[in-house]
Amino acid sequence: MTRPRRSELPSPHVQEFRQALDVALNEVDEEGRVVGNAKFGVYAFYDYDGEPIYVGQTNEQLRTRIRRHLTNQRTDAVAMRVLDIFEVAEIELWPLWDLESEGKEKAKERLDQVEYSAYAHAIKVSRFKAILNEKIPPAMQLDALPLSHRMRLVDNDPHDERWHPDVRIARRAETISRLAAVARERGEVSDGLRRVLVIQAVRLTYLSAARYTESQGDSPPDPSAIDVNALVGELLAEHPGAKGEEEIEHEELDEDETGQDPGRED
Repeated sequence: MTRPRRSELPSPHVQEFRQALDVALNEVDEEGRVVGNAKFGVYAFYDYDGEPIYVGQTNEQLRTRIRRHLTNQRTDAVAMRVLDIFEVAEIELWPLWDLESEGKEKAKERLDQVEYSAYAHAIKVSRFKAILNEKIPPAMQLDALPLSHRMRLVDNDPHDERWHPDVRIARRAETISRLAAVARERGEVSDGLRRVLVIQAVRLTYLSAARYTESQGDSPPDPSAIDVNALVGELLAEHPGAKGEEEIEHEELDEDETGQDPGRED
């Protein structure tokens, strides 16, 4: 019996998704540049409803960062169960070609500015006025976004059960369960991770309510029925002193080494 190739081992849906991702990352712009090859850039993920769910930046190449998110599952957002890759149906890329010859430090301010502008835009167009970033990008002056490339990774096929609302509800509930398990197992997690748990619950609540009204022959509920800002507060800037998962992890390591809590104020 011949040993199968690694690319043949994933399920058909995973294989189709990765093939579509390769096509998207190899898209060529009007100047003949491969979009995924941009060293610096910003990206956004969208769900099956076209709802923005995550925004990030990279200084190591868009192709590398996106594939790490959506195939290798090695990023914090995926490892911490903040982001479910099976929620991603579209991606949008903002390659920053003007930074190609710049060093990482010099390019950082421009990257931060574009990322925050993309993040603020995602919040604005979101039906819930919230997305799943565990850490809000540093607040900066908003500016017009550069040219982007938005590509679909999952076709809207009525025979594809991934689009079925009951499957999506079950998947969303599973994501919340895993995220809650991370909070339970770790105990010490960021405020942002707990905020994402609330936002994922909001997304599940709306999807379930929309399914219920559909079963009754009624129109979908108004997303404004759920006031996310009333639940988690302002989402355009972090609270002063907010810490991310990496900072908390470093504090835990320091505590293990010294026996003292570095975050404690006596």
